[in-house]
Amino acid sequence: MSLAHGVLMPGFPGTVVPGWVEAALKSGLAGVVFFAENVPDPATARALSDAVRQINPAAVVASDEEGGDVTRLEAVTGSSSPGNAALGALNDTALTSAVARAYGRLINLAGIDLALGPSLDVASEPSNPVIGVRSFGASAEVVGTHGRAFVDGLSEAGVASCGKHFPGHGATTSDSHVDLPVLNVSLNTLRTRDERPFVDAAPDAVMTAHVVVPEAGNDPASLSRWTYQQLRTLGHRGPILTDALGMRAITDRLDIGEACVQALAAGADLLLLDAPHMRDAHADFGSVVEAIDAALATGRLDEQAMRHSAARNATLSRPHAALTNESAVNALRDLRTVGAQVAQEALRTHGDVSLRGRPVVIDVRRRADHASGSVSNPLRGALESEGVPATVAEPTDDLPHGTVPVVLTRLPLSDPEEARALDAVLARYPHAIVVHGGVRDAAPRAERLICMHGIAAVNATAAARAMVGAGR
Repeated sequence: MSLAHGVLMPGFPGTVVPGWVEAALKSGLAGVVFFAENVPDPATARALSDAVRQINPAAVVASDEEGGDVTRLEAVTGSSSPGNAALGALNDTALTSAVARAYGRLINLAGIDLALGPSLDVASEPSNPVIGVRSFGASAEVVGTHGRAFVDGLSEAGVASCGKHFPGHGATTSDSHVDLPVLNVSLNTLRTRDERPFVDAAPDAVMTAHVVVPEAGNDPASLSRWTYQQLRTLGHRGPILTDALGMRAITDRLDIGEACVQALAAGADLLLLDAPHMRDAHADFGSVVEAIDAALATGRLDEQAMRHSAARNATLSRPHAALTNESAVNALRDLRTVGAQVAQEALRTHGDVSLRGRPVVIDVRRRADHASGSVSNPLRGALESEGVPATVAEPTDDLPHGTVPVVLTRLPLSDPEEARALDAVLARYPHAIVVHGGVRDAAPRAERLICMHGIAAVNATAAARAMVGAGR
């Protein structure tokens, strides 16, 4: 039995526990993290999580369930939760708790102990390519207040929370999935703006970020002793997780095994590896265990510290309500009800957004959204659910007479390719309806504009109803 198992949380492909994960679970693996391919529906998720716990009852099952743009349980259809930006725009903490409570019931029924959320990043940079609408807003006070409400809602539903990405990823202009962002701020700004929501929200666990803060050193925060000491100084006593250490912000510079050793030496309790569709999960796991065992043998890592980390990690396990067809249907219904209310009330429009012709949906987003794992476009389906047939087209297509271009954007102010595609459509069709799925401060100028604060299914439905309702 390797001590390494108690601090590792790998992902794996498919909907059946593979042999190498089963062996690790029997040897005390801390837990596993589910991705969309593991959980196509709540019933499959529950069967898989039950299988994990049958092998190791103490194992923690986690998943990226933030709501809004980032969901695993509803990756195919789009989330029934409107996302944090919509909640922050309404600034009603009772509604935020209600959404988190309803979302938490669904997560709990799926057998998931730990939601890797909420995002407690302060969205101070509108062109941020990876945080954006995942944040409650650009104010530390709003993020902290709604972060606490979300944490409380999850807790009431029997789900552990994980605030991310400490010390803050909201002011960066690059995505740590593909590069190593630099956070050029003073330590005072970091403490009063970016770190404050983590104190106010008090989540069960905290995830560190792959960002460099030059004022605190040259290492990524997830590998820096300063990060973990600072979290403990701020009063966090629960587990501290790393963001996925297979991300290119780390592995473009270090072998994943060495990165895991450095994170543990710095003070991490639980190491997330990476999504199985991004890297070879089995090979990475073997490399990491070998590297940690070697570091323990040479005294580079402390055995007692790792035992303490394993004990902290085990506190994230939660009991689960029985999953039945009725309980699953009720949980989804309750989430959709409160989610639709928030999405509708948070919607903001400019100009006359009514449809006066058959809609043609043009998606000009081009940058992959690595956080969500999906760039699905639910607008067409939302329009058709409202009884309005819709087609899709490319930005360069000639549109039939009598149709109305409906253009979906996310980062038109910072993604040059997206900006060019949008400009090309608006040059030909200046009266097109622009539906913006990113943060409101990064919305493009358009005669007819809808700001959804996200691209979850309920956000798209609210936008479709605005277009159809206004037309009527």
